Amino acid sequence: MAIIQLIISFLLAFSQILAPINTVISAGGEDSFFTEWSQDKQFTEEDYEVLVKNPEKDFVILNLADVQLSDGEVYGDMGARSNALITKLVEDTQPDLITLTGDNAWDTMAYIELVNIIDSFGIPWAPVMGNHDGQGCVSEFWCCELFMEAENCLFRYGPKDMGYGNYIINIMDNGSIIHSLFMMDTHSNRDYYLNDGVVLEDEYDHLWPNQIKWFKWAVNGISEIEGKVVDNSVFIHIPVYEYREAWAAAWDEDNQCYRPEYADTSFGINNEWVCGDPVNNGCFDVFKANGTKNIICGHDHVNSSSILYEGVRLTYGLKLGEGCYYDEDLIGGTTLTIDSTGNTVTEHHYYDLADF
Repeated sequence: MAIIQLIISFLLAFSQILAPINTVISAGGEDSFFTEWSQDKQFTEEDYEVLVKNPEKDFVILNLADVQLSDGEVYGDMGARSNALITKLVEDTQPDLITLTGDNAWDTMAYIELVNIIDSFGIPWAPVMGNHDGQGCVSEFWCCELFMEAENCLFRYGPKDMGYGNYIINIMDNGSIIHSLFMMDTHSNRDYYLNDGVVLEDEYDHLWPNQIKWFKWAVNGISEIEGKVVDNSVFIHIPVYEYREAWAAAWDEDNQCYRPEYADTSFGINNEWVCGDPVNNGCFDVFKANGTKNIICGHDHVNSSSILYEGVRLTYGLKLGEGCYYDEDLIGGTTLTIDSTGNTVTEHHYYDLADF
């Protein structure tokens, strides 16, 4: 039955599959979809999206991590449970923005189905790319163009030569920017050539130097607009190096609990090694020095830790559903709530798959 539904859905979505391909062909290639950027460029309102906060309530962001269904799964029970869980999360949290922190779907039809259901809520939404996005689809660009064509999606390709999808969303309240969201691409895999001649092959990538420069440039531009450094949160897929250091500092392995100095400000659990880049590229120090209060990632499906480390909360977004691999006790979504002063609260929302 699922195979028949897949075939029917493929035929019905054929124009949606072809549209991104036709777009890039008519444009003469991908480069024209990205913006030219340099540190000398003036930061303007064209460099960011805006969402206006209702002054009567907190601004709620619902994050969905690693949905990652395949074409063979999306039209079966697994896909039905995933869609029901997404719908339940939206109903329960009433978000003003939905974010996706990468590895959104494996294959072409699964990607279309995910985009369609998220867009159907009529709520602004903003995805980043994961290391698996595009692998089972036409291409990574195809996934991005699918985002661009969705009515409520805020995705932008972003600056050239920085990957796919580096963009900014400013949350405004009473005419002022109270919090900035940086959506950034952590890419896929790469080789690392160390100073001692050692080569680390096919390791996870990280934010590139030009992305870090772009981040600093944007923070400075927003600071000039507001007359101060505005708090910000960074949404990525692959965790930054300091997720390892934070877990090592906060978690007492012998007693299986958070150490006293972290217990009041940390929650969640890690059930696997932090699978990030093997080399510290210094991006965390840049974030810390430039107003970042939260980093939210995905990637490691059975990790859910949220640790306040050196003034920055490092959070694993709770995995959505059963795609790829999962822990049945760590299923759901994560909210980031922003008040009128720009301060944030992070919370996991756990669900039992047996209820869907």
